Amino acid sequence: MSVVRAPVQTVEEIYSLVRTAVANKQPIEAAYERRLRLFCPHRLGRNREGRLRVLCYQYGGDSRSGLQPVGSSENWRCIVLEKLSRVKLIKGTWQTAPNHSRPTSCVAEADIDAEDHPARDPQKGQ
Repeated sequence: MSVVRAPVQTVEEIYSLVRTAVANKQPIEAAYERRLRLFCPHRLGRNREGRLRVLCYQYGGDSRSGLQPVGSSENWRCIVLEKLSRVKLIKGTWQTAPNHSRPTSCVAEADIDAEDHPARDPQKGQ
């Protein structure tokens, strides 16, 4: 019996996928802390210590702290980019909630922020 190994994504590949998701306001499916998560990354960059972080809104999958109903401001997550694996862009509705509580403590120096990009309009081919 042989072992089939899935290709491992590099940090650079994961960063590129997350950046694309932020720019296009596209949801992501990924493993984080061994749990499958569905989330919308809103801000990508570095924290005050210079480490890569993603501020995202988690709307599905599993979470150690549990999830509140979609739309709850309790579903904001600050994710360590290097701990993500099996990252893929998925089709779906962009999810968010008001009052993200940690925008600057999670990502102090943003490389990209979804709020800086106009909303996509499928009717106009965007």
